[in-house]
Parts: sequence; C-alpha cells; structure tokens
Amino acid sequence: MPKLERDGEVFVLHLDPDDENRFHPDRLAAVEAALDEVDAAAGPRALVTVGGGKFWSTGLDLDWLLSNADRSAAYLDRVHALFARTLASPVVTVAALNGHTFAAGAMWALAHDLRVMRLDRGFFCLPEVDLDLPFQSGMSALIRARLTPATAHEAMTTGRRYGGGQALAAGIVDAVAQADQLLAAAVERARPLAAKARPVRAQIKETLYAETLTALRTPTAR
Repeated sequence: MPKLERDGEVFVLHLDPDDENRFHPDRLAAVEAALDEVDAAAGPRALVTVGGGKFWSTGLDLDWLLSNADRSAAYLDRVHALFARTLASPVVTVAALNGHTFAAGAMWALAHDLRVMRLDRGFFCLPEVDLDLPFQSGMSALIRARLTPATAHEAMTTGRRYGGGQALAAGIVDAVAQADQLLAAAVERARPLAAKARPVRAQIKETLYAETLTALRTPTAR
C-alpha cells in the first residue's frame, strides 16, 4: 500500500514497490487518505509521487472491474475524482516516473503539475487502442488539456510507448533523470514551489482547466 513520508516542505508518496500499482479500491482509499493529510498540513508544502521497481502505475484494476461489473460506473467516477483532485490541487505535484506508466496511470501522471521520468527504463503509454477500450470523456479531456494536439493524437490513436528521452521530446514529461537520481530530481523540482500552496492556486487551476474538470466530475452513465 502507498506510504506517505515528509522531507521538510515536500511530502513524498511512495507507491507500492512490489506490484503494478493498479487502482484497486483499497489502493485508491490509501491514496485519498494521503492526499487528505497533505491538504490538511499547514504552511508551504508540495507533493512528489514515486513508485518502486518496474512500475509507477498501470492504471485501472481490470481484474477487479471484471468481477464487479455492477460497480464499474462508481469506480470510474472515483478514478476521475482522483484525476480532478490532482489536477486542481493547490499543492504543487510532481510525478517521479520510475517505471512503466500506462493507461489510467499515465492519465494520473498527466494530472500532476510536473513529471520527471527515469531515462534508461520504463515507458509512458496510453494503450487503450490496443486493448479495444474507449477513453471516457473526462479522460480524453485530461489528456488533451495536458499534451499538445499532435502528441495527444499519436499517444491516443497509436498506443505508442515513449521512453524517457522520447517522452521529454514530445513534451509529456518535464525532465529525465537516472534511476538513482530520480527522486532527488523530483524533490528538487517540488521544493522551490512549496510556498505556492495557497487556495488561490486552486482557484486559478479551476478556471484554467474548467472544461476538463467539468468532464471529469460528470458522473459516468449508469
């Protein structure tokens, strides 16, 4: 399960190092609780999310979904709420992409303010076209809001896997780093921005991403 630690002004949310960090409801609850703690903290603060091993996150827990089809709409609403909460957060968020970042995991990474990706291993990928899965309206809106039109088109319609250097060139990530320097690089990006964790920042993001947030907050059809 995710574990939250603090390094001065920077909270570090360590995702589970032993699996793919799919969005099982229990994991979502743990992430939501960590975000609650960060939001409740006083003073300057920023958040870095980092995984371990081969994966950052591979998104929806399809096994759970297949076993709980009657709860799929509520589940998707909860995932969309995580995206919206991250996108509109007053706290500066940096995703340290240590490994594979796929599908809804990639979308959550895009909801962060900044992304730093491991240079030598791991891919960023939106594989829905190969999985025969459509993008929900809110998901599509998020991707289009955070990527250039050309990159969004390529990523969404071809399922291309971007390595670190390719993701940087495409504007998907803001920086790359070697594995042993990744977390430090993400924290270094986050720390100078910690003082900007103010309510007005959330208000600015609410207007900046108004259409995307509306789409993410619209309930999934039952």
